[in-house]
Amino acid sequence: MLSKTLLPLLSLATLAVAAAPPSRRSQCSNSKYTAENLKCCVWYEILDDLQENVFDNGQCIQEAHEALRLTFHDAIGFSIKDNVKGGADGSIMAHSDIELLDVANGNIDDILNHIHPLAIKYPVSFGDFIQFTGAVGTANCKGAPRLEFLAGRSNSSVAAPPGLIPAPFQDVTTILARMADATFSPEELVALMASHSVAARDAIADPSQHARPFDTTPDAFDAQFFVETLLVGKALPTGGSTLGESPSPILGEIRLASDGLLARDPRTACEWQSFVTDHEAMNRKFKAAMAKLAVLGHDRASLHDCSEVIPMPKRGAGQQAVFPPETSIKDIEQSCKSTPFPILKITPGKQLVLPIVPSA
Repeated sequence: MLSKTLLPLLSLATLAVAAAPPSRRSQCSNSKYTAENLKCCVWYEILDDLQENVFDNGQCIQEAHEALRLTFHDAIGFSIKDNVKGGADGSIMAHSDIELLDVANGNIDDILNHIHPLAIKYPVSFGDFIQFTGAVGTANCKGAPRLEFLAGRSNSSVAAPPGLIPAPFQDVTTILARMADATFSPEELVALMASHSVAARDAIADPSQHARPFDTTPDAFDAQFFVETLLVGKALPTGGSTLGESPSPILGEIRLASDGLLARDPRTACEWQSFVTDHEAMNRKFKAAMAKLAVLGHDRASLHDCSEVIPMPKRGAGQQAVFPPETSIKDIEQSCKSTPFPILKITPGKQLVLPIVPSA
């Protein structure tokens, strides 16, 4: 006979088994894949193609950085003031002959040329393909959030007019106004800047400086970017020949002038500093801002959720921000007046000199 003590435990276990949701995955037709939503089957095929032929078997390489940048440059072509309703519609690919004339889209042709053959290989829209590629590239970076991906955008688009992409040489008031015109708050803009933790610059004056990152950990999505941006700048990697560049505290690191200004402006400084010790909040807010960006110009209810296809990012090795070697809180240009800068560990060793970011 079972004891009275054991009976309740068995009952709970039975209930737990009974409550487990049944698998909702179905076999995709003419495919090896299964999916929760059969409309998403094609994206599993595209995922394999991208990972093998663009992202070097799922690495956080230069193409991953460029793919994330492309999602923003396509979607930000949206304006309430000027009644530009394009948004995330794939126009930067469909009308590349026009949009690439905008100097703000400099060097974005690299990733467009890389993925365009794949985009026309599958029965999906350019808008969907660009947002999916950016979400997959982001997922390849350690410590990144798993971005939402909604599919179902049409392939109908018109070329976005020039002047809608914020530039690194613009002042904060101009940048905030442009983002507000695209429905983004200052806090959402700061959240989007987390993308610069895995960003890199392609073309600068000195070819030997090719693809130097904005952050010392360009293969990891982390808060280190928000620390390094506040350090006192010491040198210009391009010798001051690049418009929109500001002095960097780390040799070989590219620092955008707009990053430094946003980090120090009273309208954005405290939100910027808050991410230094809150990786979870940084990821959560970045994911929310990216979800909003990805549906600019669209009725969200008309799209279907295929987030199931986006890989689960690997956890970062060390997501706690630190001071780089030979720097300390004395090098921080404290800009948030209401909250003291957090106490961080100092990385031992000699001053960093950043390597070139690998590219497939």
